[in-house]
Amino acid sequence: MSKKDPYAALRYREFNIFILVRFALVFAWSMQFIIIEWQVYALTKDPLYIGLIGLIEFVPAVVMALFAGHIVDQKEKRDLLAICIALFSIISFGLFWITSPEISEKWSTQQILYSIYALVFFGGLLRSFFGPSIFSLVALIVPKKIYPNAATWNSSTWQMARVLGGAFAGFSISWLGKDNQTGVHWSLCIVFGLVMFSLLMLFQIKKKPVLNPNIGEPIFESLKEGVNFVFKTKAILGALTLDMISVLFGGAIALAAVFATDILNAGPEGFGILVAAPNVGSFLTMLVTAYIPIVKKAGVKLLVAVFCFGLSILAFGLSSIFWISVMALFFSGVFDGVSMVIRQTILQIKTPDHMRGRVSSVNSIFVGSSNELGAFESGLTAKLMGTATAVVFGGTMTLITVFTTAIMSPSFRKLDLTKDIEEHEKE
Repeated sequence: MSKKDPYAALRYREFNIFILVRFALVFAWSMQFIIIEWQVYALTKDPLYIGLIGLIEFVPAVVMALFAGHIVDQKEKRDLLAICIALFSIISFGLFWITSPEISEKWSTQQILYSIYALVFFGGLLRSFFGPSIFSLVALIVPKKIYPNAATWNSSTWQMARVLGGAFAGFSISWLGKDNQTGVHWSLCIVFGLVMFSLLMLFQIKKKPVLNPNIGEPIFESLKEGVNFVFKTKAILGALTLDMISVLFGGAIALAAVFATDILNAGPEGFGILVAAPNVGSFLTMLVTAYIPIVKKAGVKLLVAVFCFGLSILAFGLSSIFWISVMALFFSGVFDGVSMVIRQTILQIKTPDHMRGRVSSVNSIFVGSSNELGAFESGLTAKLMGTATAVVFGGTMTLITVFTTAIMSPSFRKLDLTKDIEEHEKE
């Protein structure tokens, strides 16, 4: 019954609470990131300082990822997530405080800037724990037989919160103050309020058992076990590799500003539409997948989704007509959404309960590094090849990766999760 019910996961009270907590957190984090970018540029008038924000958050998140996964597998998940949220609230309150008019008058621009960067750095450390904690907790909230449905709603919530949080940040800065500085300050107050709300709601979820039989295992043995598991499990390794390569070489959205200005002559409004198009496509698709089963022939479906994503990127790179470019990015989001849901389902079903933290950490390294490096790759190849050629190159590399994976890994091509779901239903 659960396989046909698009709302199966939502019929569990704790999952609904979990979804609400995750929406509030992602909305707050996305909102905070946009506000910080705005504030840093207002202080420096230099885009390089904006780029440093992502780098400063990315480095500690990736460096600490495996260690964080080990800790998550050793600890009770709800309380660990509560500690993460509580520490996040300190960071968000710190940003609220240092953007106050009183501090702005007393502190130099350099002092404020360094303080923002310091808080962003600690946020990066927390980010390494958030992903594994959330991934592990959701698996303890719903039965294994409805993991695919839970993965769909979980991914949809993340996508919607990320889009709405970033969009709301821009409006709140202008709405909440007589000037931008005041608007930034009170917008960060909303972020702090959302974080505290998520912390209070989290305690509506009961503590969960620690299913790791190797509590106290030496850290290096634990990390080695987690990494070896990912590289020996073809389904997981194939899914992560496809996602990493497609994001690494298919990061056309990083060049959207260049396309809007120099190729499509679309202006700032057009730039906003281009950026929104893949997010809208991805969000709508993830809602649809709640009604369409994706466990049967999951390997083929993932390969087709990434292949179509590559074709969409090619179309965007070759287009000089605005609305064709918008549709190309929209469909890139559609197929990326399918890919995301299938990947999350594979991870949830194929990962043993006692290794979820470490596997999620490896996933965060693959996905996190590909996002950051993908933007860098797009900028570098655009500099060397030209903007349109760089995007076409990225789409082509994505298609080559799909063909290579399909040929070199027949087991992944034949991957079907139906039996896994049936086995879970018997438990």
